[in-house]
Amino acid sequence: MSKTVKLTPPLTDADVLALEIGDRVLVSGVIYTARDAAHKRLVDLLAAGKELPVDFKGQILYYVGPSPARPGRVIGAAGPTTSYRMDSYTPTMLQLGLKAMIGKGKRSPEVIAALQQYKAVYLGATGGAGALISQCIKKAEVVAFPELGPEAVHRLEVENLPTIVINDCQGRDLYELGIKEYRRTAETGDEAVACR
Repeated sequence: MSKTVKLTPPLTDADVLALEIGDRVLVSGVIYTARDAAHKRLVDLLAAGKELPVDFKGQILYYVGPSPARPGRVIGAAGPTTSYRMDSYTPTMLQLGLKAMIGKGKRSPEVIAALQQYKAVYLGATGGAGALISQCIKKAEVVAFPELGPEAVHRLEVENLPTIVINDCQGRDLYELGIKEYRRTAETGDEAVACR
């Protein structure tokens, strides 16, 4: 039975171990943004033995490249980016202590295994709802790689940003569960279950 959980980083192992696929998570507090260009820069800094601009231990990373803010607004549309583009960098980020990522779409088997190994979760946000999601963002500032424009690393202060647990620490995958449920429903012909 899924539940609704409120989370405020920094997160602990206990925080993420308590989450299961399908749980609704309302995120408040400080989170950070990074897309593929920023991830490459971060991994390159690590490879060069240099210090990162952000301590990611216990943090949540939102895969987003926000559009420019209109006058009087904190940020423009801030919908999630397709997450698989970050898959090659994700195990390294999790090794640094990152506890959760927010994005859209499936993750690779390697990422799902790393979530189990490092005790972290992948949260889904609704694609196409960038304008609505931006209303949850109360403050935004660039903290690294400003030359990347919208792909710079931002520090966001959010309030009740709505997400759902797609991959938990136990290696479960909400998308795979959905496919299995649909197949079961299709085989039994139970339309009522299929339309819920």
